Amino acid sequence: EKDDSAMRKKEERKKKEKNKEREREKERKKERKKESKKERKKRERKKERKKGKKKEREKERKKERKKERK
Repeated sequence: EKDDSAMRKKEERKKKEKNKEREREKERKKERKKESKKERKKRERKKERKKGKKKEREKERKKERKKERK
């Protein structure tokens, strides 16, 4: 009987440890996903800024051309 209960306790500990590890893995996965979302957003913002700068330069060129014509 003593061996049986000891074995059961050992098994329970193993299960709990496995569950904890699984939970930790899930958390890590969530963090990586969140991080990749942040990176994606960062890249998008960078692209938008570039587009904005490009548009402004284009406007400046148009103004310059108009001045040259006159």
